[in-house]
Amino acid sequence: MTPQMGLFFSAIAFVGTHFLLSHPLREPLVRRLGERAFQGIYSLVAIALFVAMIWFYGVIGDEPQLWSPGPAAWIAGELLMWLGSILLVGSFVGNPALPGAPGPRGGPKGVFAITRHPMMWAFALWAGVHLMVVAIPKALVFDGAILLLAGVGAGLQDRKKAGLMGEAWHEWTAQTAFWPFARG
Repeated sequence: MTPQMGLFFSAIAFVGTHFLLSHPLREPLVRRLGERAFQGIYSLVAIALFVAMIWFYGVIGDEPQLWSPGPAAWIAGELLMWLGSILLVGSFVGNPALPGAPGPRGGPKGVFAITRHPMMWAFALWAGVHLMVVAIPKALVFDGAILLLAGVGAGLQDRKKAGLMGEAWHEWTAQTAFWPFARG
């Protein structure tokens, strides 16, 4: 197997196991193993596959740039990374979507007034900026996987939380935006 194929397959496995373990397999595995053991396995699988992606990315070595980002792309990238950093840090304060969180209480505050998925959007912004400025084939695979996981994962998270939390989640979604700054 070539390093490029290794990166491709580890990226597919990284995204696929996130979706499978977060949604259809979560409940039966939690019932069988318990919540803490499941979280441990989930974390180990995610870390192992992410490390595999990083390893294959490094083994591939230098690649030709597909396009040359200009100064405007770098400036836009810096601003978007700044926003992503704020969303990521803010997502750890009062996040009703984190596992074990009590659910939304009161109206949206902080980064949740921007989007109900600040962590996912932070990862999506990070990946999008890297796609824009790194512009090499292996970055398309690596960053594309992160972007896909963040975007689709946020939508799947909405659906899962609606099923788990019912009316409380519907009230939260009525007060918050899926897309950043789209509420209004």
